[in-house]
This record gives sequence, structure tokens and C-alpha cells, in this order.
Amino acid sequence: MKAKNQRLMLAALAIVAVIAAGLLALSGLKDQAAFFYAPSDVKKDGLPLGKAVRLGGMVVDKSITRAADGVTMHFVVTDGQATTPVTFSGIAPDLFREKSGVVAEGQFQPDGSFVATNLLAKHDEKYMPPELAGKMHETKSLKQ
Repeated sequence: MKAKNQRLMLAALAIVAVIAAGLLALSGLKDQAAFFYAPSDVKKDGLPLGKAVRLGGMVVDKSITRAADGVTMHFVVTDGQATTPVTFSGIAPDLFREKSGVVAEGQFQPDGSFVATNLLAKHDEKYMPPELAGKMHETKSLKQ
């Protein structure tokens, strides 16, 4: 076999290997394609039991309660169509509060509740550092 044919054969094998690896990766990630589950998705599709998932939505007003241990909290997440009770033990992020967005990482329980191991608080896109908040709308006149 000539050297030119060997290089061509190696290039073809490399392309086939890359395509096979890509297809294998895609097949493994097809169930995790969504960034997070919303409570109405869970109600419609059923509970994804036994695997780590993300639950996202808004924290219901006046739903945050803290346990006597000072670390565990219970709250309810909604997407406007369905609600899911969540339990979290740990230190919540500073931006975590009622009527704000949250993404909780954890697992669903057979009773329909969600046990979170991590909370990610979402803020709106209008966030501005406190140092710049007042300066953005200052208007200055040319005449002093």
C-alpha cells in the first residue's frame, strides 16, 4: 500500500471516529438537553425519579419557612401553572427571596417534593452595580 493511500485511510478513520464520538455524546445528553424542569413540565411528564435535575421557577410569596435548626428551609416554586414544594439545607444565596427566580439543583422525591442540594438565585436583566445606579440618569446642562 502506498503512503498516500495510508494517509487517506487514516484520515477517513479519524473522521469516522470523530463522528462516532459526537453521536455517542449526543445520545448520552439527549435526556439532559433542557436547562431545567418547570413545575408544569413535571406535572405533565411525570417525576424524573432517581436522577439529579434542576427545577426552575419563581418562589411563591410568603412560602419560605425556616426550620428550627436554622439551616433548613422549605419553600414553594411555581411557574404560574403548577407548584412544587422544595426543601433546602444550607446557606441560601443573597439574591434568594420570595417573588424572585430560582433554579434548584437536586432530586425529586416519590411524594412530588424536591430536595435541593444547591440554589441558584436569578436576578433580572436590569441589574446595575450600586456605584453606577445613580449616575446613569444624571443629566447635565451645558450652562453652568
